[in-house]
Amino acid sequence: MTDYPDVTIIPFNGKTPVIHPSAFIAPGCRIIGDVEIGEDASIWYNCVIRADVNRIRIGARSNVQDGTVIHCDSPGDGTTRPQDGWPTIIGEDVLIGHMAMVHGCILHDRAFVGLGAIVMDGCVIEGDGMLAAGGLLSPGKTLPHRQLWAGRPAKYMRDLDDEAAVRLRGAADRYVHYAKAHKGAVKAAFE
Repeated sequence: MTDYPDVTIIPFNGKTPVIHPSAFIAPGCRIIGDVEIGEDASIWYNCVIRADVNRIRIGARSNVQDGTVIHCDSPGDGTTRPQDGWPTIIGEDVLIGHMAMVHGCILHDRAFVGLGAIVMDGCVIEGDGMLAAGGLLSPGKTLPHRQLWAGRPAKYMRDLDDEAAVRLRGAADRYVHYAKAHKGAVKAAFE
């Protein structure tokens, strides 16, 4: 799954992480349980992705930047928590900034989670939606398509224009290239 040491990949409850061969998994990462990571995705240095009580999916070309923690929520009784719980589903071309916390939520294709932001159980960030750095999206909130939300708790700030959407898509493309460069450098360092 990786070509170098200092990455921990742990099967849990009969589920082993499935990582596309083109994905970049940086040293220091811990990936546990029912996790799937797509083509050209990148999981940067010292991230924890723990799918011990539900599933986590990370789509193609998405990037999870340094120090981020991704978890999910266990199944419930159907009254206080959904029977299926809250898996964490991350679409394609998603940007997740450094030191973010993403827990039991859905990030649609091209969603953006800023540096140090928190996305809690039952939340949805729609495509091209942006949670600003340091924002906290409280449980059950939906951040609509092409909106910017900020604050703790996060609130609507403004709509994003075409130029902002293009910039975000360009950043996702750049991270695919950065990941390939880092993958080569890390491999060379451990040879």
